[in-house]
Amino acid sequence: MGNSEFIEKLFSIKDKVALVTGATGALGSAVAKGYGLAGAKVVLTGRNEQKLAEVAAEMKEAGCTCAFIVGDPAVEEDVKKIVKFSEDKFGELNILAACHGFNAPKSVVEQSVEEWQSIMDADCKSIYVLAKYSAEQMIRQGKGGKMVIVSSARSKMGMAGYTGYCTSKGGVDLMVQSLACDLTTQYGINVNSINPTVFRSDLTEWMFDKESAVYQNFLKRIPVGRLGEPEDFVGLAIFLASSASDFLTGGNYDATGGYWAC
Repeated sequence: MGNSEFIEKLFSIKDKVALVTGATGALGSAVAKGYGLAGAKVVLTGRNEQKLAEVAAEMKEAGCTCAFIVGDPAVEEDVKKIVKFSEDKFGELNILAACHGFNAPKSVVEQSVEEWQSIMDADCKSIYVLAKYSAEQMIRQGKGGKMVIVSSARSKMGMAGYTGYCTSKGGVDLMVQSLACDLTTQYGINVNSINPTVFRSDLTEWMFDKESAVYQNFLKRIPVGRLGEPEDFVGLAIFLASSASDFLTGGNYDATGGYWAC
């Protein structure tokens, strides 16, 4: 400690291999691009091949090293294939950034058990499967690793119509804590979550109308005075993937602009 080289390396993810799920979404694509611009080799995955190709093309044009593979993070065989692809393409896997998500808001009396289960599979089971096979790969390498899991502010706050989503994200937060107990001491794999509130995407754009009651109600509980942009989460995602977070594991990190504080 005490020199600039130490600090530069502390926050560096240069030449690390990062797997980013949900890479076609607003948050996933921002994290993938952020990792790529920081010098990581990025594997993009999601279910839409055309969109994956578009994100990969943008990243390559910006000078990033990346590749993509189609797959569903809730399907075990797909996850095995994705992790193997990461190793085959870039030689190893150092960072898992799980940025995918799904919701179908409905009251408990209106939502079928099958639809509730689909939310649980997409948002909770998928994290278990990804963590399992990513951890196995990282353990074989013997170098430790980082898992950065996108959860939600709703993991600790109920909401009408969100019985599936809140339950799944609450499970993710507790899973992150348990994964840290399983993986950090023995294998040097740090596991943490980012818990955002509303951030801009195609699905949430309507909430960003500054004249709307929805926007005004949000601002009453957000001290930073605005809703989130995908770029707001890139710094935290890089920090949790770098050596700067080596002493942090099992944490659920607020990325809500202060929403949890109010």
